[in-house]
Amino acid sequence: MSTFDSTDAATAGAILTVDLGALVANWRALGARAGTEAGAVVKANAYGIGIEPAVTALARAGCRSFFVAHLSEGIRARSVAPDAAVYILNGLLPDTCGVYAEHGLSPVLGSHEELLEWASFRQTGAQVRPAALHVDTAMNRLGLWPGEGLNLARERSGVIAAAGIGLVMSHFASSEDEADPANARQIAAFAEIAAAFPDTPASLKNSSGHFLKDCPSYQLTRPGYALYGGNPTPGQANPMQPVIGLEARIIQLREVEAGTQAGYNGRWTAKSRRKLATIYLGYADGYPRNASWTDAVTGGSALVGGVICPFVGSVSMDLIIVDVTEAPADAAVRGASVTLIGGPLDIETVGAGAKTIGYEILTSLGRRYARRYTGL
Repeated sequence: MSTFDSTDAATAGAILTVDLGALVANWRALGARAGTEAGAVVKANAYGIGIEPAVTALARAGCRSFFVAHLSEGIRARSVAPDAAVYILNGLLPDTCGVYAEHGLSPVLGSHEELLEWASFRQTGAQVRPAALHVDTAMNRLGLWPGEGLNLARERSGVIAAAGIGLVMSHFASSEDEADPANARQIAAFAEIAAAFPDTPASLKNSSGHFLKDCPSYQLTRPGYALYGGNPTPGQANPMQPVIGLEARIIQLREVEAGTQAGYNGRWTAKSRRKLATIYLGYADGYPRNASWTDAVTGGSALVGGVICPFVGSVSMDLIIVDVTEAPADAAVRGASVTLIGGPLDIETVGAGAKTIGYEILTSLGRRYARRYTGL
């Protein structure tokens, strides 16, 4: 069964297909691998596929803990998962405690200022959900220093008790690189923190952390990228099921002679007679401009009738030109669909063609696509 959201498929220039069954299967597989409860990171609009459909599918499958970056995302997640724990990873902005209470959201506290503000709010008698404590073991981005976390653990009657901490967590900096010695250092540092909070659930594993040797699962894991089909083991076969596919339609075709330039500023030049197709998609749809293919640099590709066909010139706002010379003639016709993500063009490959990473491909997915949700 499939459903469409937003733009009508019959008039859409591009269709994004989201397999919610694959999303759930990936979540279950990661939980089974960890041997403990798996939460789900659904920030950035659930990595581009939509918070509401993603959270609904995962909650129905039994997911009880969700992690987002912004308060606004937490409110959206709460609207479709009324009983789940919803954590706001980016920390507690000043004077927002009331919003957390109103929507039953849990801040991830990473500084003394945040701890004190949250503890003071709780002491007013406000009804709130347990907060999480973030201890920074490598990133130097958000979170308490490990020494600060240990000191707070020793002062159980102090601010930690007043803040009502229900989870202690840290975040890997290099877990996708199994050989990086930083992983072992972080595992050891967090083990000390978790031991200092023996009665508090702990969380360390992100997507790639599920595949690190000698990494404890603790009580809760926090997969994100891998849920959506991203490869948590770069350089190895992807153990996750693909979740998204992207197709765009051909709006016009033409044949050009050798020496013809195409695209903005004529940055691509035909080396022989070529057949070009212009497709209904561009950087305004979230497809990176860095996927442009010019005389100087290679770029992105489309799959046309099973043949990988290179882009031509610059990715423009609403359109991309594709060299379909080698594609089957019956696949390269006006109105036909070509694949931008799917099959051999997985999100890692697409990211590489755009000089970026699969994370950016996912989180940039545009609003103008007709979105087809399957596996419901």
